[in-house]
Amino acid sequence: MKRITILVFSTLLTILSNAADKPNFIIIFTDDQGYNDLSCFGSTKIKTPFIDSIAQNGRKFTSFYVASPVCTPSRAALLTGCYPKRIGMEKHVIFPQYNWGMHKDEVTIADILKTAGYATACVGKWHLGHRKPFLPTSQGFDSYYGIPYSNNMNHPDNKNKPKYWGARASDILWRDQKSALKWKTPLMQDEKIIELPVDQQTVTRRYTDKSIEFIKANKDKPFFLYLPHSMPHVPLYVPDDVLDKDPKNAYTNTIEHIDTEVGRLLQTVKDLGLKDKTYIIFTTDNGPWLIFKNHGGSALPLKNGKGTTWEGGQRVPCVIQGPGIKAGTVSDEIFSTIDLLPSICKLAGVELKTRGDIDGLDASGLILGKSESPRKEFLYYSSKGDLNGIRQGDFKLRKVKKSIELYNLKEDISEKKNLAKDMPEKVESLTKRMLELDSEISKEKRPRGEFK
Repeated sequence: MKRITILVFSTLLTILSNAADKPNFIIIFTDDQGYNDLSCFGSTKIKTPFIDSIAQNGRKFTSFYVASPVCTPSRAALLTGCYPKRIGMEKHVIFPQYNWGMHKDEVTIADILKTAGYATACVGKWHLGHRKPFLPTSQGFDSYYGIPYSNNMNHPDNKNKPKYWGARASDILWRDQKSALKWKTPLMQDEKIIELPVDQQTVTRRYTDKSIEFIKANKDKPFFLYLPHSMPHVPLYVPDDVLDKDPKNAYTNTIEHIDTEVGRLLQTVKDLGLKDKTYIIFTTDNGPWLIFKNHGGSALPLKNGKGTTWEGGQRVPCVIQGPGIKAGTVSDEIFSTIDLLPSICKLAGVELKTRGDIDGLDASGLILGKSESPRKEFLYYSSKGDLNGIRQGDFKLRKVKKSIELYNLKEDISEKKNLAKDMPEKVESLTKRMLELDSEISKEKRPRGEFK
């Protein structure tokens, strides 16, 4: 018994010793933020100096893709390195009355890093299942603080919500910021609801407070912080002390508040002397919700937005800073959230062990600017998991119902000139490859989790 105790203690010491020099990772993941909604991605209205500083101190990626144009499947993809279809999470979003979620046996970034001695925390919107078996604490995170699904959803059955659909209704809510308490959206700590309704006016700031608390508590050991902000998903709210009461500026006000909070986080990392050993990744879950106009963002010069497989729905802003990344560099090579898990494992020097096959590729060389992207193609799936297209190099094929479209994204980023009739052989080859990849994923599809 004594020998076993010594062996266990020795193994623990080895893990802690090996972990001591490993880099930290912070992923900041906003909700429904468009390609054009950062200053460093071309916005002339929204000022985001702190997020821009990540690009200035690191690298900007202009052909970065999420694996779905809506919340739930996009988040599942980021954490598992899989197209949502592979893990049974492709069918739109989870509502409060639903009893399913991401299977607890799927291996997340948090699972892998925790095994390697990392402290792990999820702070923010989860949306991968709000029943106990699907919460962050069952998916590799030591702690969870946040809203379990979208901030326009009500506990427990999604009924009796304020009118918010469209810009006009949302304007009314914005003028009355205390309407934040009319929603029955819960705030959770680990596995318990601690506030119902959550005060959405202050939640963005409180996410940052909790994140800073976690970083300070774990400054002497490696940590992984996953910070998926609830906003700028509607309804939009900000604290009174930063409020611009004009609803025309609602979206801008919300993004700029998020930027300020990102600034607080960056300053904490710097003040603790952790800047040179911390990778900070900022991106968003899908494109902007255009129907909400001044409460939604912009994907320009990309076409359309959230819920679509046009570029505006799935190509999103991404900036990364961290050790070994040359400041102020830009890449236009294909890169995706599904590549983050294997890339982080490589950067951390941690063995990649997953439940089964994944779709992500190790893009650590691309992140560091030392090599080209390993990703030469990317599949587009609709918000309900239907195969819609493929990008291969500069060309994108999009086949939706009877429509066949082919674009050269290098020359036509806005998808205005359909080349399908002029290049039938390209259409044929891309169609074949798209179906081939999708068939492989379908054959190896794993089940989602079901709560009984």
